[in-house]
Amino acid sequence: MSGEKQQQQAEQGTAGTTVVPDVQVNATSAGEPDNSSSTPTLETPVVGLGIQNGPPTPVKELPPAPSPAQPTAQGDHADIKPGTIDPQQIPVSPPPPPPKSARDAPVSVNESKETLEDIELSRTGTPARSASVVSSHQPSRRESEGPRRGSNPASASVSSLHSITSSVPATPSRPRSARPQGSDASHSRRGSTATLSLQKISLPPNTPGAHQLSTVLIMPPLQVLVDSKEAKKSASFRAASQRALELCQSGEGSSNAAYLHPREIFEPLRLAISNPQTTSVPVLITSLDLLSKLISHSFFSEPNGPPPGLSPLPDLITHTITLSYSETSPPQVALQVVKALMAIVLSTDKGMLVHQSSLLKAIRTVYNVFLLSNDAANQVVAQGGLTQMVHHVFGRVIRPEVRNAALSGRRSVAGENDARRGAERKENENGHGSESQPQTPAPITEGEEGDQKGKLTLESFAEPNPHDNIPTAPAVIADDAEPSLSTPSSPPRVPQHTVSIPVPNGDALDVPEPAHVPQSAPMADGRTNTMGSGSDETEGTLDAMGRPIPAEELFVKDAFLVFRALCKLTMKPLVSESEKDLRSHAMRSKLLSLHLVLTVLKSHSDLFTNPLIVIPSNSSLEMTPFLQATKQYLCLSLSRNAVSPVNQVFELCVEIFWCMLKSMRAQMKKEIELLLNEIFVPILEMRHSTIRQKTIILGVFIRLCQDPQALVEIYINYDCDRAAPENIYEKLMNIVSKIGQTHFAPPSKEELGQGGSSKQATGSNGPAIPPSLSTSALAGDHGHNAPHYAGLSPEIKLRRQSLECLVAALKSLVTWSTSSPSTKAAQEDAPRASEDGLGRHHPSDSTSGSTAQLAAPTPTWPTDSSIRNSISGAASNGLNTPDIGEDDVGRFESAKQRKNTLLDGIKKFNFKPKRGIASLVEHGFIRSKSPQDIARFLHANEGLSKAMIGEYLGEGDEEHIAIMHAFVDMLDFNNMRFTDALRMYLQSFRLPGEAQKIDRFMLKFAERYMHGNPETFFANADAAYIHAFAVIMLNTDAHNPNLKQKRMTKAEFVKNNRGINDGSDLPQEYLEETYDEIQNNEIKMKDEIEIAPTAAAGGLSSVGRDLQREAYVAQSENMASKTESLLKAMVRQQRRGVVRPTDHFHTASRLEHVRFMFEVAWMPFLAGISAPLQETDDMDVVELCLDGLKAAIRIVCLFDMELERNAFVTTLAKFTFLNNLAEMKPKNVEAIKALLDVAVTDGNYLKASWKDVLVCVSQLERMQLISSGMDVPDLNRSSRAPAEEVAEESRSSQVTVAADMVFSMSKNLSGSAIVDFVQALSEVSWEEIQSSGSSARPRMFSLQKLVEISYYNMGRIRLEWSNMWLILGEHFNQVCCHNNPNVSFFALDALRQLAMNFLEKEELSHFRFQKDFLRPFEYTIVNNKNSDAREMVLQCLQQMLQARVQNLRSGWRTMFGVFSAASKVLTERVANYAFELVQLVYREHFSLVVKYGSFSDLTTCITDFCKVSKFQKISLQAIEMVRGLVPKMLQCPECLLPQPVTGEEGARIAPAQAPLPADDPMIKYWLPVLHSFYEIIMTGEDLEVRRLALDCLFDTLKTHGQGFSIEFWNTVCQQVLFPIFAVLRAKSDVRFKSAEDMSVWLSTTLISALRDLIDLYTVYFEVLQRYLDGLLDILVACICQENDTLARIGTSCFQQLLEQNVRKLSPKKWMSIVSAFVQLFKTTTAFQLFDPVLHSEVEPTGNMDEADAPFQKFVAPAPLEPATDSSTTLPPTISYSEQRRIFKQIIVKCVLQLLLIETTHELLQNDEVYNTIPAEHLLRFMGVLDDSWRFARKFNADKDLRMKLWKVGFMKQLPNLLKQESSSAATLINVLLRMYRDPREAHRATRSGVLDRLVPLGTEIIKDFIALDPETQPRNIAAWTPVVTDILKGCYGFEKEAFDSHIPTFYPLVTDILVKEVSAEMRLSVRDYLRRVGEVKGFVASR
Repeated sequence: MSGEKQQQQAEQGTAGTTVVPDVQVNATSAGEPDNSSSTPTLETPVVGLGIQNGPPTPVKELPPAPSPAQPTAQGDHADIKPGTIDPQQIPVSPPPPPPKSARDAPVSVNESKETLEDIELSRTGTPARSASVVSSHQPSRRESEGPRRGSNPASASVSSLHSITSSVPATPSRPRSARPQGSDASHSRRGSTATLSLQKISLPPNTPGAHQLSTVLIMPPLQVLVDSKEAKKSASFRAASQRALELCQSGEGSSNAAYLHPREIFEPLRLAISNPQTTSVPVLITSLDLLSKLISHSFFSEPNGPPPGLSPLPDLITHTITLSYSETSPPQVALQVVKALMAIVLSTDKGMLVHQSSLLKAIRTVYNVFLLSNDAANQVVAQGGLTQMVHHVFGRVIRPEVRNAALSGRRSVAGENDARRGAERKENENGHGSESQPQTPAPITEGEEGDQKGKLTLESFAEPNPHDNIPTAPAVIADDAEPSLSTPSSPPRVPQHTVSIPVPNGDALDVPEPAHVPQSAPMADGRTNTMGSGSDETEGTLDAMGRPIPAEELFVKDAFLVFRALCKLTMKPLVSESEKDLRSHAMRSKLLSLHLVLTVLKSHSDLFTNPLIVIPSNSSLEMTPFLQATKQYLCLSLSRNAVSPVNQVFELCVEIFWCMLKSMRAQMKKEIELLLNEIFVPILEMRHSTIRQKTIILGVFIRLCQDPQALVEIYINYDCDRAAPENIYEKLMNIVSKIGQTHFAPPSKEELGQGGSSKQATGSNGPAIPPSLSTSALAGDHGHNAPHYAGLSPEIKLRRQSLECLVAALKSLVTWSTSSPSTKAAQEDAPRASEDGLGRHHPSDSTSGSTAQLAAPTPTWPTDSSIRNSISGAASNGLNTPDIGEDDVGRFESAKQRKNTLLDGIKKFNFKPKRGIASLVEHGFIRSKSPQDIARFLHANEGLSKAMIGEYLGEGDEEHIAIMHAFVDMLDFNNMRFTDALRMYLQSFRLPGEAQKIDRFMLKFAERYMHGNPETFFANADAAYIHAFAVIMLNTDAHNPNLKQKRMTKAEFVKNNRGINDGSDLPQEYLEETYDEIQNNEIKMKDEIEIAPTAAAGGLSSVGRDLQREAYVAQSENMASKTESLLKAMVRQQRRGVVRPTDHFHTASRLEHVRFMFEVAWMPFLAGISAPLQETDDMDVVELCLDGLKAAIRIVCLFDMELERNAFVTTLAKFTFLNNLAEMKPKNVEAIKALLDVAVTDGNYLKASWKDVLVCVSQLERMQLISSGMDVPDLNRSSRAPAEEVAEESRSSQVTVAADMVFSMSKNLSGSAIVDFVQALSEVSWEEIQSSGSSARPRMFSLQKLVEISYYNMGRIRLEWSNMWLILGEHFNQVCCHNNPNVSFFALDALRQLAMNFLEKEELSHFRFQKDFLRPFEYTIVNNKNSDAREMVLQCLQQMLQARVQNLRSGWRTMFGVFSAASKVLTERVANYAFELVQLVYREHFSLVVKYGSFSDLTTCITDFCKVSKFQKISLQAIEMVRGLVPKMLQCPECLLPQPVTGEEGARIAPAQAPLPADDPMIKYWLPVLHSFYEIIMTGEDLEVRRLALDCLFDTLKTHGQGFSIEFWNTVCQQVLFPIFAVLRAKSDVRFKSAEDMSVWLSTTLISALRDLIDLYTVYFEVLQRYLDGLLDILVACICQENDTLARIGTSCFQQLLEQNVRKLSPKKWMSIVSAFVQLFKTTTAFQLFDPVLHSEVEPTGNMDEADAPFQKFVAPAPLEPATDSSTTLPPTISYSEQRRIFKQIIVKCVLQLLLIETTHELLQNDEVYNTIPAEHLLRFMGVLDDSWRFARKFNADKDLRMKLWKVGFMKQLPNLLKQESSSAATLINVLLRMYRDPREAHRATRSGVLDRLVPLGTEIIKDFIALDPETQPRNIAAWTPVVTDILKGCYGFEKEAFDSHIPTFYPLVTDILVKEVSAEMRLSVRDYLRRVGEVKGFVASR
């Protein structure tokens, strides 16, 4: 076969080995039948490379190999898994190899899937499993994987592979890891350039049938070896070559001898290759080429292991190939070496696998080819080869399915560890292996001290491979372990027994081995890995129990070793400047190793995040999770390289960090936090970092912000975590925002110089970085090299990135808060339960779709918590908590609040320590005020200022000293060197400056140090105290830059410490050592970063220096060392198994987090977006900013955040620049579009912010008008036109349609949103009208839109409309009354149109929406003074009456309200128009009005027209309409009025019940009419109208009253009749415009009304007597007036009432009437006449107003105060005016009393009255008359009193009450005599009583009369003469007995009368009396 054919096969096959995706890498060999027995053997696991473990153990999932009788079953099984080939089915044509011992029988491990219990059994050496276990049909993950899980046919053993070719389909390209299907399988697993080059390498195909490689192909190269010069020189080489050639030749034909002796074929090749110095290049190339072909065809495969006592062939081959390369090797040799090594590393044949040190050796050699080769092509090939090898090593690791692990029985870390521990417990009685196990397996790192044999230490990973025992010189294993991460010396040590070639950075993988020095293999951690035969045969592939480690686990171990080696390579420091050159070996090594680490993380992140992938240990029973073992190296690598000033290194580190962030954030929570806080965020903030560095970091943060899940999780895991010192998300947003607003200086030339990716590396001399290593190939298009940054200057690009970052964050928050659970499930790969949008609950397993581990919901693990923890979290600090309800927003928020409170307390402490401590105690962060608690807090909290701790602890009072002692007692100085202890002590706080404080600190330090170190050489604490002072002084002296004097020498220091140790000296060498240490290593605070002082610009010292870079380097070194020490501390903590609850990583799933995330960062968002928007005109940036604003507004709307919403919407509105059109630019138009977009998408949540949107729309319309040349008036804004392009854009259809949509889409707004919208639109409309209202063409754009949106929203439910109309109606009220008629007319017309539309809708009864929406018409007609507008209102209503009258319901009421209002308008045409409309309704629609319950409104309306004073014609017509209402109402069937009945019947039938219900027809229809009359009577201005109304009222009542029930009469009296007279009780009444009006009303209407009322009572007395008391009250009120007219009318009416109804009065009514008289007499008695206060003289003040005469010219009500039983006394002093007022009142009372006496007299003279009044009531009459007489008599008799009153001006003449006295006496005498003479029985019975009253009275009167002086008192005599005459006549008429008995009384008096001159009548009476005396006494005969 020719070379070309080989080449083709290579390209199909093995080149494929490097590229193929889908064949199982975990290759196995098929089990061969043992020749010694015909029974097929069971498959036993091959562990390592073919070593068989004990008796054969069947594999659980496969049935046992069938007997020959069962072919079909096996065939079926093969159908299920076409990829697997059962050896039983392969016909064995060539003779099998010689029989091997039973112990070497092979088995396939590929299908081995042991469950937890299987492992337990197999590990403890149990025999084969029971058949029941074997045959269990439990389908498993691996079984169902089909072809992908099949073994690679090429890996079957030699003997069984002759006829496979036809039975297996050709595999596609390179094998890839058999990961679960669901995981992300799309990563490219190769270097970009490498693949291209590798396809040219001729690697013989590794295809089925490869073992048929004809010996013809092997013989020519062997012949070359036999014929070579070397063969001639070396007999052994020639013999070996000859032997191999003979084997091949003998194999031609049917035999296969060559295949049976692979080691003999290999021997000549080994000899040729392992001596490159002596072998010629052609021979070397030939040998290597043949070797690689043979390897590719699995020629050397020994699936059953090496012959006893020999090394495994693959290890031997690998070692041999590596010996052939050195720095001086020619390029073609180097290429062959790479080819051969790739062939063996990439081989998937089970018998050809290389592990551990052999694998590392192979990789190291290829690495060296890359570094040392000067041939560019070789470099590319080597790099590609390395990449593929690494991919292969990681790809072949089997990824257990996390989700199904528990179910399908896959081995888990915990299960394996438990099984191992169980086995160990059985073997070791004392059980030391597990005695100290914590619940959660602790991560163990290298250098673990002590004898924890049960734990896995990473040193065990570096143990030598047992198959490395190729004869070499013995090498010493480093007896001490590699320094752990916690020791200070971090750089890796140089291997001890290696001969390095002069490469500047020799390390693990890049130290070539010269062939003549047989050498140990240096491992990646710097220790040499011996390959001596002295090492135990079983050590590398056997576990601690001595059992073989399965191949699967060795693959994991290999991956770990390779990864660790790569990480160590990345950590090598670049010491010299030359090494920092990109072309140097050191730099290229660093870049390549970083690149490979990145490749691994990008393509194989699932390996790290899968908690079931564990690393076995050779020395202990623990299995370490892969991530736990690798992450410390990864983090350390980052901490050393991420601060590198070399851009390429920095960029790679940032990319690696992004991989961690993206895929491993759950597992590396604390590490990520540390790297962010200590490196990446500080670099972003740092002044000295370059713009490019910031750009690179920002690129990562942009990607973070684009992942909603990651962003939210950063917030909840760091910002809401009290243990996290920083609020990372909040800080990040602040920094990014600040970057966007900062103007950076352009980068320096130096920075620009190193800015290129790899351009400068392509120099002419020395190797270049291949393009695939250049930074530009890293991030692709989405990094900081994205195409849209092309052409931007670095500083502008940086600011653009900051903006992109903010906008990405906002968009992610929107995505997170709006994504429905279904879309989230789609993003990830797991369906999940959810709640609806309101519950806003996504279960906690949701995580970023970027990694299978994060997205997987955590399964339920066994109940043992240690198992659960180890599985679910993958590491002690990243437990993915499985609790579904764990994402509790409230809990996170309260944690966040608590954290903020803590940070606040720390801030206070750092300002004023005492205040801070008080606050922290108060909030419970410090448990109590005890010194221990406070000290514990000071130790535990990072953020506290060390200086402030020092100040606080240094205070001198007892409390602080106690705290300081507690603080120091918590430090552990046990077994520490003195300087280390002092360093630790002084780093825990900053020593204050005062000597006393320092003294206290040092005393306590010395005491504590002596306590922990009793064995020290210090004699006592004093010595330690003084020495500590000395060391501090030395430290200050050596390192204080301000110290100018000479520094202390070593001798001086020793001298200073002389004699301090209790009189003796401290050891000299100790002191010198201390001096040197302090000189070289200053004691300083950990966080002190000293930046190299930059020289002043322009100084000579700065010439040619990059000062910024120097400052950065100085600062970054500190950062790196601090980060490293923190990482080491973290590793130590993890090693101790410390897991805090805060270390759990919480998976985000709830969208409420967005609210709080936005709350903490909205200000930076706003600032970061608005600043660029303001400055830039770049439309891309503008678009980005606007996207950000829209996203922000979306969030604030969704979560209803008012303050934030106002801020963002206002900002966006301001950017529209519509206030200042002339300044507008295209970007402002974009802002307008964005705002309109927001309005359409988020309108439901805008609330008050609608105003901003609608103002913008209004101004947009204004701008369009202005730009089209119109003059638009506006008081507040200039009218300068905008630029043409802006104007053009503003008129574009996009803008116009968007603006229209704001209104047309309003119908989709929610009920509350439409109200906000209408409110805002109304406000904007009013502002528009106000600003342009004075012009002829006012702007009414928004008003028009209000009408439009009302149309759009007509379909809304009433409830929503009512809320809208509250606002709209109010707005129409304002607008319809605007003083610009254009505005009001437009508004009215709009209102009319709306109303017409509303009226189309049916309204049910009792609803009042029509009433509400017609109300603006009413408001307008009242408040708009423009009569045209008023007329238009009426026109609108007329139109409604014409078109919609049938639909009017509650609208009638408003309509009548409008007409009523029109009646009050002074314009006749308006009033007439309105009245015509009322008449129309009255005539044509009366029944509708009644039907819809507006009868009373109609009545009220007509009543208002009755009161129109200016147009009497209208009012008279109106009163007729009211009168006509009664018959109309009675005829109308809708009124349901009861039919009239006769008065008597009515009175009888009507039951006297409670008041009528409101819906009684009488109340609904009669009452409004009667009330209407009442209204007109009371308030009508026209006398004629009032008169008519009065007549109508009483006529109506008289006519229809018989139909009224008693209840209704009650209502009529109380609500209509009696209120007419209410004015009598009021001092004044506002209804009258003037006293004159009132006087006219009282003297006309009131008097008529009173008379009519008396008439009505007379007509309906039977019914109305129930309400007699009310009438009497009115009469009393009328009589008791200071007004003479009213009083007289009152008395006459009273008299009329009694006289007309005297027969109808019952005794009960008489009682009421007499009581009224009694009250009247009392009220009108002037008791005040006797009050001494009135007699005293009072000086007049001011002028006397004579108009105040007792009876003024106007009639006005002036009610008197009613009399009380106890006479009221006046105050001791009164004013003159008060005295006058009282005098007037007294006169009025006297006059009224006289009037009453006259009325009484007249009444009692009326026979009907006298005869009807019951006697007892008559006597009460007599009583009041008697009181009146006595009062007058008393006053008249008191001359002094009358004189006094006259003197003080009471009257012009001497006052007297003669008339009152005489008339009351006369009436009294008259009635008493009449009673005496009354023949009725009742009166006869009272006669004696009458006489008892009459006689004394008569006696007194006659005596008084006789005493009168005719000269001086002629008036008195004239007044009394008739009275005395009546008395005499009365006595004369006494009955005989009575006369006789009273003669002694009267006779003397009568005789005395004879003395006086009296009238003739009296004389006759005297004569008659005397005659009667004579007759009675019998001395005169009776006539």
